[in-house]
Amino acid sequence: MAKRQLNRRQNWRIEKIQGERADRAAKREQHVLQELEGGDLGPEQFGLVIAHFGVQVEVEAQDGDTVGQIFRCHLRANLPALVTGDRVVWRAGNQGIGVIVAQLPRSTELTRPNNQGVLKPVAANVDLIVIVFAPAPEPHANLIDRYLVAAEHAGIRPLLLLNKADLINEQNAPALNALLEVYRDLGYPLLEVSAHHGDGMQQLQKMLDGHVSVFVGQSGVGKSSLVNSLLPQAHTRVGDLSEWSGQGTHTTTTARLYHFPNGGDLIDSPGIREFGLVHVSRDDVEAGFIEFSELFGTCRFRDCKHDREPGCALLKALDEGRIKPQRMHSYRSIIVSLTEDSY
Repeated sequence: MAKRQLNRRQNWRIEKIQGERADRAAKREQHVLQELEGGDLGPEQFGLVIAHFGVQVEVEAQDGDTVGQIFRCHLRANLPALVTGDRVVWRAGNQGIGVIVAQLPRSTELTRPNNQGVLKPVAANVDLIVIVFAPAPEPHANLIDRYLVAAEHAGIRPLLLLNKADLINEQNAPALNALLEVYRDLGYPLLEVSAHHGDGMQQLQKMLDGHVSVFVGQSGVGKSSLVNSLLPQAHTRVGDLSEWSGQGTHTTTTARLYHFPNGGDLIDSPGIREFGLVHVSRDDVEAGFIEFSELFGTCRFRDCKHDREPGCALLKALDEGRIKPQRMHSYRSIIVSLTEDSY
């Protein structure tokens, strides 16, 4: 059944109701915060945000007598938006409730626009972005390339991870192998695993140890199953593919940070089917296509669009097989979408 479209007035009414609810929640939160700060608060100490729930966050104490313990904390109104992975300064209150008083500088941040085109951080202080895809739902090079551009823009090293390798068969193997070969030739680290059968999971664990990693990828690729296999104590929800759409059902609703026994952290982020890049420039996109870098600026015309212009260095490289059609198609698609992405 087709999805019912809302008219402008219906959308306005929904946004108005949601705004009123958000205002009421903010007022209640401010009242609680005032009561907390009016009482006795403990000394300032360092903490790590391990989950975010609207106007509250879960903070793991990083020093003092409570190191390793988890506290639900309120945020002072003058603080910027916090995300999982943020390092903060907080003060403990009564009944196990604390107050965030400062945010420490981020080394990196992964961001994406939301449905309204507003740029929102997804995770902070990450040094490895694990781009998860699977034979089903069918992987698309364009989405993988969007993540690679975002990783390059954020200064985060990428790892390509094909999950559900046990689902590779005679029908999907040719297309999958062609897809993977492109990234292998480019030198991107790529690993094939099966969270269900355990194949390749020890190698994945070794690659994650010692890093702060974030799993990203469309819903249904098995990110939660990977987390459950790596960290059995996590007990994250696992969703099946929608029979109607063939796409994954969302099971992770907020990014959460988990610790590995041998060192390193993992942030499991909510699945997303699109990854808008409206926050990046054309130069950022070009930097994300690493095999194009030495070709830019060598075209006959300075304002070359790399479409049909004579003397285009990219088109020549494409004809000679030095650039793969898959990557050229992704590049063109992303450039065109820079002004069209809604999220």
